[in-house]
Amino acid sequence: MRILLLVSAFNGLTQRAWIELREAGHEVTVELALSEQVMLEAVALAKPDLVICPFLKDRVPERLWREHRVIIIHPGPRGDRGPSSLDWAILDGEPRWGVTALQAVEEMDAGPIWGWREFALPADPMRKSSLYNGLVADAAVELVVEVAQKAADPSFVPVPLDYGRSEVWGRLRPAMTRADREFSWAESSERVVRRIRAADGAPGAAALLCGMPVRVFDARLGPELVGQPGSVAARRGGAVLVHTGDGTVWVGQLRREDRAGVKLPAVSVLRRRLGRAPSSQPGFSEITYQRAGRVGVVTFDFYNGAMATNQCRRLVEALQYAVAQDTRVVVVRGGEVFSNGIHLNVIESARHPEMEAWMNINAINGVCREIIACTGQLVVASMGGNAGAGGVMMALGADRVLVREGRVLNPHYRTMGLFGSEYWTYVLPRRVGAEVAGSLTGDALPVGAAQAVSLGLADRLLKGSREEFEQEVLEYAERLAGRDDYEELVRVKRERREEDERRKPLEAYRIEELAEMSRDMFDDRNGFAEARRAFVGKVKAVATPAHLASHRGVAGL
Repeated sequence: MRILLLVSAFNGLTQRAWIELREAGHEVTVELALSEQVMLEAVALAKPDLVICPFLKDRVPERLWREHRVIIIHPGPRGDRGPSSLDWAILDGEPRWGVTALQAVEEMDAGPIWGWREFALPADPMRKSSLYNGLVADAAVELVVEVAQKAADPSFVPVPLDYGRSEVWGRLRPAMTRADREFSWAESSERVVRRIRAADGAPGAAALLCGMPVRVFDARLGPELVGQPGSVAARRGGAVLVHTGDGTVWVGQLRREDRAGVKLPAVSVLRRRLGRAPSSQPGFSEITYQRAGRVGVVTFDFYNGAMATNQCRRLVEALQYAVAQDTRVVVVRGGEVFSNGIHLNVIESARHPEMEAWMNINAINGVCREIIACTGQLVVASMGGNAGAGGVMMALGADRVLVREGRVLNPHYRTMGLFGSEYWTYVLPRRVGAEVAGSLTGDALPVGAAQAVSLGLADRLLKGSREEFEQEVLEYAERLAGRDDYEELVRVKRERREEDERRKPLEAYRIEELAEMSRDMFDDRNGFAEARRAFVGKVKAVATPAHLASHRGVAGL
């Protein structure tokens, strides 16, 4: 069918919907719902058999839903209504939640139901962004495909919303206000964490910290220390440990409210206000190393997958430590987001953004070089989360790349106005060939996990939950370490790397890429500064991006 996706943003969820529908054989057009006129013009241009709106924030024009089948994917169970569904679900400690597909009618979220999914929520509250990109996105994408199947069945009739039925347990919830998001550090640690996670990653929970009004993000329970609520007990990495009414909470990210600001590591926001808070308190670590027999695992979990200069340098040290051990396989494991490359927020907030960007790209190149140049062991990249730009290229430096089902890769830099680095001109063509590498970086379109394997971007697709995926990766690495031909695999790897180095040194790739990046970062030849500011400031787009508009309805690469 011809399907139009009307979206508020072309993000991880809507990219997955786009990928799944195309893989199911549909002709799919994406349009940003920027205004009523844009939505109507998009329908007139696409002439769709079906319009699907995954988590659309804006009201669908009456003319559109009266003349076309328009299906809303709502992030709540049957009967749930309102714009703050996930926020309330986390704050209220709901044990179960769901996603519902319903037909657009005059009253928002009140149309007949086309399908639904329900799932248990963990007792430990999830970050809103984690819930959105995990359980909710998985259910939503399943529903999108199901809706398309039902739309092709002339006998299908949606079920009217009926609050009299016991299985319809959702309700109308008001939009969450600033007052709902405010909290006091004198509350219990559990309650503070829940409030922060219900507003993470936007708009953040509101509080005072060190006398500064801030929005708080990225919270986790700390040790049960006694202290004045709201005072900082310690710092570690970019995080601070804050006293609460009955213990402490680690806070990783803050955004100032008393002036224009961006979300940044907490230490960099508070700066001199931290006083003499010690930096040795354990309990918070973005980077860890664990050994399991002949396998060493380096795990890095950076907020939203952004890797700042200092984080990259610490990751280089962790990788150097890992490859110096007498293991046979090193697993490089990302976090909820594997990696999105350089840290645009830190760059934008720097006194000299161009210089910070330059230091950042050189630092992440150091990470990539450690992975590529490891010739004494085999390296496995564990991609349990989405990845973009330099994050994809970083993983491609490994000997084996394993990706979790449903993840989305964006192996390109074009939309940010950058040529790209991270040795991509070496690792990408080495895996997929020059022609496909040119298509991936030039078209700037997302790639699903299954397609990544078929193209050669990844070696194996693994299913299951995040925990099941990571366990299977570890088992894969253990089998690799125990292979009878392990020594031969390492020998071939070393000889191939030596041959590649003779043909063209890694340093030559780095210098050539950085020569291009210097023009992007310092001369701003492709609009990196504007693209960065728009990303960091969450500036609303004024048109559907050209790279999407130019691929309307085109299947495949």
